[in-house]
Amino acid sequence: MIAEDSVLLRIGVVKVLEMAGFQVCAELADAEGLLAAVEEHRPELAVVDVRMPPGFTDEGVRAALVIRQQFPDTAVLLLSQYVEERYAADLLAAHTTGVGYLLKQRVADVEEFAAAARRVAAGGTALDPQVVAQLLVRRHSDPLDRLTPREREVLELMAGGRSNSGIAAELVLSESAVAKHINSIFTKLDLPRADADHRRVLAVLRFLGVAGA
Repeated sequence: MIAEDSVLLRIGVVKVLEMAGFQVCAELADAEGLLAAVEEHRPELAVVDVRMPPGFTDEGVRAALVIRQQFPDTAVLLLSQYVEERYAADLLAAHTTGVGYLLKQRVADVEEFAAAARRVAAGGTALDPQVVAQLLVRRHSDPLDRLTPREREVLELMAGGRSNSGIAAELVLSESAVAKHINSIFTKLDLPRADADHRRVLAVLRFLGVAGA
């Protein structure tokens, strides 16, 4: 399901996703229509513009939060014209699976955008590299300062939703090396030994500066 008020961009997103094998069940131009359509169709994934009518402020984000709360089987991928990392943090503060936040320019990279959509639909996360970069620049004195440059690269890719194999391919490392870096990250961030996926989420939330992480 696509919710985007720009007709041209909406058509483009639909075409890109259909080319990637997705079936688009509905196209909307406002948040109110989106919520009604999600209730009717119960899609696996909703691709939502951050700013939509009538106020063009944060209607898409608020609708995304409602969707994740009321329809947990529907994942949400937010699209934004500009980097507004607080919206990503707001979404992740409430839900740590099945969420994504990308800049609209990423739609042009068909393969990468489709991969991000699949990852979010499968219950993973996808954060735009520019959002992650801004968050990294804003980090000051905290446990993240203990990380080595390589560990920061690994955590940055984790925040972007990459799997261990995806991180290994991106950084040209073995998967065992990536696993060692991740275990070191857990230790340096003082994350207790528990389920590996749970600690992975906590590490990303701490990186994003989400309250309560």
